[in-house]
Amino acid sequence: MQSETERSDAGHIDEHPYSVAFRSGDLVAVSGRLGVDASGHLVPGGFDAECARAFTNLDAALESAGASRRDVVKVVAYLTDIADRSRLNATYQGFFAEPRPARSCVGVAALPYGAVVEVEALARVRDAPAIGGSATEGH
Repeated sequence: MQSETERSDAGHIDEHPYSVAFRSGDLVAVSGRLGVDASGHLVPGGFDAECARAFTNLDAALESAGASRRDVVKVVAYLTDIADRSRLNATYQGFFAEPRPARSCVGVAALPYGAVVEVEALARVRDAPAIGGSATEGH
């Protein structure tokens, strides 16, 4: 049996004073994910490569806490150049199926390690309905 509150540091590269993903009951909060590789370095290729990798890292963080992208209800994206919003939208549309989660997009002056995009998420893990059960709860 799992505890009511858990933290997960899967994919955690260096020592930060927070959890990569934190689960409390059916809620999972994922700290900002950057477009970094397993060694903690930004992936080459600029915005599109970093953005794709940030979402891949978001997937890994969700999975480490027992969630998936299907469970995400809210995303916050931080961009160092708000003009990249349309490129973010393209990646977002490819990553999430309809209906997509709510999202905010915030322009910022700078991000850690010189990154150009960071994404964080809030998810609600829903148990699969029992055979013959209703799948409409929470809709």
